[in-house]
Amino acid sequence: MATGPENAEVRDVLSRWEGGDLSMMEAGELLGMSERQFRRYRDRYEEAGEAGLLDRRLGKISTRRVPAEAIEEMLELYRHRYLGWNVKHFHEHLLRDHDFSWGYTFIKTQLHAAGLVGRAKRRGAHRRKRERKPCEGMMLHQDGSRHAWLEGQPMLDLIVTVNQHGMGTPDRRAKGALTHI
Repeated sequence: MATGPENAEVRDVLSRWEGGDLSMMEAGELLGMSERQFRRYRDRYEEAGEAGLLDRRLGKISTRRVPAEAIEEMLELYRHRYLGWNVKHFHEHLLRDHDFSWGYTFIKTQLHAAGLVGRAKRRGAHRRKRERKPCEGMMLHQDGSRHAWLEGQPMLDLIVTVNQHGMGTPDRRAKGALTHI
């Protein structure tokens, strides 16, 4: 029976706990689990030895697994009735017209794996970080807002200019100026 490093770590912490070097809470923390989970591991180790430490899910088929026949039926529908449709519209029709209840991502993954749809093109440079300009003042960001900044005064526009190299106003004459518009 193959034992992974996790099992060796659990055995080591169990022996330190049995020797009185660790409390149950400390042992659980060392293993990244709660005290209660550590007790479960201890009980399973006492009942079944090494086999009790193995993950019981290994080798079992998920109860949520979609049957292969249903996947093939979905692929056949795409091939013969919906070929050329984008995944979003195909998914909507599967849910509405064919009583499928799978998620969009699952459908898309299956269509990609079968080679029926291609991957989306990489998007453009929107919001990608721009390389800095070499000199201060070459790239300015400007924003403004109209508000009643001063009580009893008419609405005023506040214009802020920020240099990409840091806070500051490149036009020293307009620094902090509020203008009437």
